[in-house]
Amino acid sequence: MVDAAASFDGNRVAANEAPARPAQVRHDDLTVIVTTGSAGLADYAQFCASALFAPAQSASWVSNWAAAIDADIAVGTLSIGGRPALSLALEIVRRGPFKVARFAGGRHANGNFAAADPRFLPAIDNAAIGSLFASIHKARPDVDLIALERLLPDLDGVANPLAAMPNFTSPNLALAVDLDGGFDALLSRASGKRKRKKHRSQTRKFEAVGPFRRIEARTPEEVDRLLGAFFEMKESRFAKMGIADVFSDKPVRAFFRALFADALAEERPSFLLHGLEVAGKLRAVTGSSRSGKRLICEFGAIAEDDLAFTSPGDFLFFDNIQEACELGFAVYDFSVGDEPYKRLWCDIEIQHFELLAPLTLKGRALAAALRQGTRAKAFIKNNPTAWKLTKMLRRKTAGQAAAAPAAEDDN
Repeated sequence: MVDAAASFDGNRVAANEAPARPAQVRHDDLTVIVTTGSAGLADYAQFCASALFAPAQSASWVSNWAAAIDADIAVGTLSIGGRPALSLALEIVRRGPFKVARFAGGRHANGNFAAADPRFLPAIDNAAIGSLFASIHKARPDVDLIALERLLPDLDGVANPLAAMPNFTSPNLALAVDLDGGFDALLSRASGKRKRKKHRSQTRKFEAVGPFRRIEARTPEEVDRLLGAFFEMKESRFAKMGIADVFSDKPVRAFFRALFADALAEERPSFLLHGLEVAGKLRAVTGSSRSGKRLICEFGAIAEDDLAFTSPGDFLFFDNIQEACELGFAVYDFSVGDEPYKRLWCDIEIQHFELLAPLTLKGRALAAALRQGTRAKAFIKNNPTAWKLTKMLRRKTAGQAAAAPAAEDDN
């Protein structure tokens, strides 16, 4: 049995709570309550005060997403012997003719781990989770499919209870860095001499332009400034790559502003922003979350300007990882996505999994289509030639799209 209080900082189960129940429980020991609206959010926040969860399943994330997006939230809580054991806060969205229940935040929610009391997890099997899903369907018969994506296999050594259900591998790897031994030990394992030399060279290039500094947002005004710069950087980068900008919607931007601003009131903010400023301009921005022994990079971007050639993002990651070591984190997590700049640091591969639970005949059809789509994505991303061709086509399409308005302006 895992001692969550010993390993998980921030979402601790109180030490004086009752011990875990046996791994085998009777069916009549299981109860499920499904709540919606403000009552559901309040119940979820109360449970999260002493539960284990990933950042995208925090009460702050869920409530801020619900407020910004006006999301349709349903909270299903599985109790054992009258005590909450597992809680799913799901956002119900329309996908064509289907309704799907997913983690709040959609594609923005990565490394997912539902809120749980670790002491009760040995008693949660696929039958128990099946009861939870069935109760959600009873409360919301309009939902066709429960689709839970990018699930962590474990969180700080606690196995994900949702892995008890039939699942399949996510198409994207997540990469992370083992910080064991501190920053010097890490560099000794990861081309440290070359990294330090590059960091010094970048420092000289920045100094030649003007004063530079690493910033952590500590006021709502600084949150607005760093996120504003990040949104502009991402918009430019995604347009260049031919990828839809998942940060472009105003409600999504409002969500992130509220999420990071609210975190400032916490003793140890669960979400934090860092930026690299050179000559008064932000050149790189990262958004991170704290999760137990992990510091997770949720997103990052650089300015496409005269200093882009200096790799300001790499410089900021160097400082972020060094600080993570100094603060005693065990892992720096780059989250989902296999990119060359992450491989320069990473020595841990994390394979997420996906869970599709159809609740209707329509849901079965959608689940089959989604599985096929996942297989196709996995094939493309695991085939260097196919992946290179896909990215080339994206860029070409983006260039054609940019050329069309220019032609119209000339007329």
